[in-house]
Amino acid sequence: MDLKDIKAIVDLMKKNSISEFELEKQEFKIKLKRSTGGVQNVIYDEPQVIQSGYGPAGAGGISGTQPAALPAAPSNEVEIKSPMVGTVYRAPSPEAAHYVEIGAEVTADTVVCLIEAMKVMNEIKAEVRGVITQILVENARPVEFGQPLFKIRPL
Repeated sequence: MDLKDIKAIVDLMKKNSISEFELEKQEFKIKLKRSTGGVQNVIYDEPQVIQSGYGPAGAGGISGTQPAALPAAPSNEVEIKSPMVGTVYRAPSPEAAHYVEIGAEVTADTVVCLIEAMKVMNEIKAEVRGVITQILVENARPVEFGQPLFKIRPL
C-alpha cells in the first residue's frame, strides 16, 4: 500500500464521518484513527510509524502515541452507549417532552432516546434498572458508535 492509497482512505473517512479504520492483510496491518481535527495515528505492523501528517493544518498531525485515556466512570454507574452512528433525539417529536431527565427512574425496557440512522428511527432502551444521573448528549446532535449517551446508577 502506498501513500496515495492511504490518502484515499483518509478522504473516504472524512466524507463518511468514519472515526476509525483498520485493514489487515497477511504481513501488513494499518490502523487509522481520526479526531475532529484529522488523523491521529497511522501505525504499521512493522515497527514504523509515519511521522508526517496530512489533513488540515494544526490538526495535530500523526503521532506514534495514543491519546490520553479519559477517566473511567465510577464503578456504581453504568453508561448507556450509542449502538450506531446517527443523530440522537431525546423526545419522540419536537413538541413532546424528553423521554428521560436526570433523576428519572428507568427499567430495562424504558426508551431513553431515539437515534436516526439512514432515515430510520431506532429506539434506544436503558437495558438496566436504575436512576438517570447524567445526560451526556444534546438533542438533535450527531453521535458516534460507542459514544456514551447517559449514565445510570443501578437499583
